[in-house]
Amino acid sequence: MNLNTAKIVSSRIRSLLHRRTVLRGSGVAMSLPWLSAMAGSFADDMESAAPRRMVTTTLGLGLVDGNLNPTQTGRDYAASPYLKSLDDLRDRFTVISGTSHPGVSGGHRAEASILTARPMGTTGQVRNTISLDQHVAQQFSGQTRYESLVLATSGTGSPCYTRHGAMIPPETSPSRLYEKLFVDESDTQRKRQAQKVLQSRSIMDLVGDDAKALQRELGVADRDRLDAYFTSVRELEKQMQTNQQWALQPKPSVDVPRPVDVADPNDLIQRFDVMCGMIKLALETDSTRVISLHLPAGGGVVPIDGVDQGYHSLSHHGRDEEKLTQLQRVETAIVRQWGQFMRDLAASEDSGTSLLDQTTLLMTSNLGNASNHDNRNMPVLLGGGKFRHGTHLGFDRKNNYPLPNLFVSILQQMGVPADQFATSTGTMTGLDFKVG
Repeated sequence: MNLNTAKIVSSRIRSLLHRRTVLRGSGVAMSLPWLSAMAGSFADDMESAAPRRMVTTTLGLGLVDGNLNPTQTGRDYAASPYLKSLDDLRDRFTVISGTSHPGVSGGHRAEASILTARPMGTTGQVRNTISLDQHVAQQFSGQTRYESLVLATSGTGSPCYTRHGAMIPPETSPSRLYEKLFVDESDTQRKRQAQKVLQSRSIMDLVGDDAKALQRELGVADRDRLDAYFTSVRELEKQMQTNQQWALQPKPSVDVPRPVDVADPNDLIQRFDVMCGMIKLALETDSTRVISLHLPAGGGVVPIDGVDQGYHSLSHHGRDEEKLTQLQRVETAIVRQWGQFMRDLAASEDSGTSLLDQTTLLMTSNLGNASNHDNRNMPVLLGGGKFRHGTHLGFDRKNNYPLPNLFVSILQQMGVPADQFATSTGTMTGLDFKVG
């Protein structure tokens, strides 16, 4: 075999072994792991071919500022108590302090603003706007079976909102999530599901025709409402078309048993751990590229040695030393688990690079100081993706830097065209990322 023939054969193998190559047989589909034969000739080609992903982790009770943020800024900071468990990952994440969402207040009520940066007012009746995760998810619409996954360790609320300001309820059961992602229906069930989607599209066509006929008879205000309705109909029709296509495709098969849901509703850390495992599987199988996970403000006692008071009660510590000591144990475990999730993604290869290098991780909250419900100086850890990490970006703690600027930087790093998000004034100062 001469050199030219070898190149042709090698190219042919790579074209056959695409990153998302799936083996099918007897009604079972299994995604292949990354193989060296899938790689192109240059590392840059591999990186550009890999899809970009994002996982947000939001905390309903924040993190104690003095335990999280280093006293020094820049690259040579001494690790804070919470960051000591992440010391081996220092070059894979960035600490950001002195930021908040301009105009956002209301303590716990500002949970709705974590990912939208929308001030909700004193009554909480203000209509919300699209959250960061959903803004990114729209860009990947149709490329994966699920546009996004909205998860929580417990509860019925999430900080994720549609472009129309509707809160997206979370999935809290890892077992149900496993079934949704990996348990396949029979061929007959898949065809039946596709037919249901097709029937729904036909119904929407009829409703749309009737609504258009009304438009000529309505006033200006009602026509505006009808225009908003038409927009929703078009979006729903587009989603139905995508659903119809995916309904006929077998789900990926994974060599991992269905997880067992953690029975104790107060076992925050174990629930966090199990959900992280499911998130990793969802990313590895390219079932979705945008995931949010919320850890709400639970009131029960987290089962950790040395902790005997409720998590929410501990967050209202009032500088009480015993409460602070117990709260530190809980929050140290939260940060440690987030770090373990980073390590797991770093150990998983994707298109010749680690899954962590292709996934932007954001951990933040609506509370900078849960003890007095302060929404300033929010905790922010940014990991993975194409950002240049290894530093502490410290901004003015009295005159906070706009956190929405970070959201713009994340959007641009994800390849999403964006110059503004909510009350942003640009991209985040001092935060760079590799282009391409």
